Amino acid sequence: MPDELAGLTDAELEQRVEEIRGQMRPLDEQLRALRMQRDVLLTEKRRRERGAHRDARAELKSAMKEGRFPNVAQLVEGSQEGSLDDFVYNLKTGGEVRLGFPGARTQALAFTDGAQAAQAKDLAEAARLYEAGWELGSPGRPGVRVHFPGTRQERLVPAEEVFARPRGTG
Repeated sequence: MPDELAGLTDAELEQRVEEIRGQMRPLDEQLRALRMQRDVLLTEKRRRERGAHRDARAELKSAMKEGRFPNVAQLVEGSQEGSLDDFVYNLKTGGEVRLGFPGARTQALAFTDGAQAAQAKDLAEAARLYEAGWELGSPGRPGVRVHFPGTRQERLVPAEEVFARPRGTG
């Protein structure tokens, strides 16, 4: 084919290019129409996913208000055994958070006796510190340090505003 093309004049070469463009035009239009249909379907799919997410979050917030899930203070007071990772933590607004510092390998709760601080890596240690009179937080800063999964964004919130639900529940 390259040898055949070498013998063509510029006008003949341009004519062949135009012929191929003419053959491609209906296919381009079909492809554009298919992409438009695909985009409409994907938009509807995203709309439904957003609706399902909004409904799930509303249900979670309702369950927290009804008291079906304990807040972190109640969880610690209950002197439960087990790992902090046995629970999924949500703010009262419904957003999921993890306990402790961003980038930490394991979740932890900070406790203070007013002068010093300690980190509880599991519920048994948290209950032991709580029974000894330690409070959630660090000296001069009461609360629970949380961060949003996958981000470096962290904040300190009151323990009553962080709810724990057993992992695997909606």
